[in-house]
Amino acid sequence: MVGISYNDTVKIENMVQEFDAFLHDKGLQFEAVVIGGAALNLLGVISRFTRDCDVLDPKIPDEVLKAAHEFAAKVRLDGGVLRDDWFNNGPSSLKRTLPKTWQTTLQPLYQGKALKLHTLSRADLLKTKLFAFCDRGTDRDDCIKLNPTREELIQALPWVKDQDANVDWPKHVEETISELAEVLGYGL
Repeated sequence: MVGISYNDTVKIENMVQEFDAFLHDKGLQFEAVVIGGAALNLLGVISRFTRDCDVLDPKIPDEVLKAAHEFAAKVRLDGGVLRDDWFNNGPSSLKRTLPKTWQTTLQPLYQGKALKLHTLSRADLLKTKLFAFCDRGTDRDDCIKLNPTREELIQALPWVKDQDANVDWPKHVEETISELAEVLGYGL
């Protein structure tokens, strides 16, 4: 039985620990690369609620997805709020555009009885967050919490500019990252 009532104050760490126990009880195991707010929470960079856990790689097996849906249903039965798609492969398309070395620079994130989670290197994780910020405009605070140096922003800029074919995208990226640099106390 799920022991935590999930609402806007529950951290992903608790959700992952509970899901790990849930998977273990079902005799399932899963190892994955996680990005986004869940990764930043587990790294201790941020401490805000996130409604999902974005699995970059590998494709989540059907039995693990089914267990994630069952887990979400149990959470809701206990009065919590957790969508069925909370554990998802939403960002998997990024694998095609991440630097070729992304798999060789992973860092450990969580080790439980059934779950073993990794995340991208700081440089690659920053790139994905900057892309999300430029694309959605909602990841500004996460980018600030990552506290990138001027050099890290300059290094990430070409990759982020290549993520959209819209002719206005590169200028938008430059302006957005320049504004972020100013907030961080330096210009580009």
